[in-house]
Amino acid sequence: MTVQVGILGATGAVGQRFIQLLDDHPTFELAAVTASEASAGKRYAEAAKWRVDTPIPADVAGMEVVETIPEAVPDDVDLLFSSLPSGVASEIEPAFLEDGYVVSSNSSNDRMAPDVPLTIPEINPDHLGLIEVQRDERGWDGALVKNPNCSTITMVPTLAALDEFGLESVHVSTLQAVSGAGYSGVTSMEIIDNALPHIGGEEEKMETESRKLLGSFDGAELELHDADVSASCNRIPTIDGHLENVFAGLTSEPDAEEVRAAMRSLPGIDLPSAPDQLIHVFGEAQPDRPQPRLDRMTERGMAVVAGGIETTVDGVKYNCLAHNTIRGAAGASILNGELLVEEGWI
Repeated sequence: MTVQVGILGATGAVGQRFIQLLDDHPTFELAAVTASEASAGKRYAEAAKWRVDTPIPADVAGMEVVETIPEAVPDDVDLLFSSLPSGVASEIEPAFLEDGYVVSSNSSNDRMAPDVPLTIPEINPDHLGLIEVQRDERGWDGALVKNPNCSTITMVPTLAALDEFGLESVHVSTLQAVSGAGYSGVTSMEIIDNALPHIGGEEEKMETESRKLLGSFDGAELELHDADVSASCNRIPTIDGHLENVFAGLTSEPDAEEVRAAMRSLPGIDLPSAPDQLIHVFGEAQPDRPQPRLDRMTERGMAVVAGGIETTVDGVKYNCLAHNTIRGAAGASILNGELLVEEGWI
């Protein structure tokens, strides 16, 4: 089965990562790339200042960029991946949804809407059932699915593994790569020889999205997980890979090896872009791992890596890492698209 797909906002940093990851995909065939009105009508290679570490796929380089409106996208496109800025996406995505398109979106708007699935396929695939609620409430034929923030998606799989021990509270401090801010998001004079102890909106996203992802869906409504989550988000001068220091409060008292085993054994999912093992775990002999430069590309950048696991007075502490523009952005949206196909929504 071949599914025709398009990318909304294809010339930006995440849009470029979409193009890289979709090259030679076994199911998805790229049929449309959209951008601003200023880029419409140009060849993709002319419209995009390519910054990804592999060449532009030859068939994409010559594609004509079209304006980001439903009328410009071919009718045979079955699925759209959105990498639009959230302010733009909140205006544009509904037009595509009303026109019947299914949108797998990396944009942050509507992630916490009660009728929008916020999904990590290995963690909460059943939340796709919210699509029926969404269609009933909004009256559109399309469907909107979101993947979480790049820092949230790094932490949540490890929390899902800990839930069997009675997850009560989470305190997390992030060390986030500059690519998470976009190519022009942080100037060199700001970040070189420095760390920025605040990332606007990031802390709230981690604190709310994690509870939705770990929540339970009864077929009609989604109930948030009752754990208390607090986050401190910091930008550091690494290029890719978000490293996070997590302190989890638990109702039971597992030892470090039980926690490592729970993380290693968290089930994966059989989808083309999914890692064979969702969480890779370093043992006590390697307390200095994971590290962004060494570990961000584990399983093509789609795995989460954890280490430094130790018990505390009320639970455990550990570090976790994921590639923020692959697993944390474009790769997550593509994986959600694969789940939509697998579950028959496309």
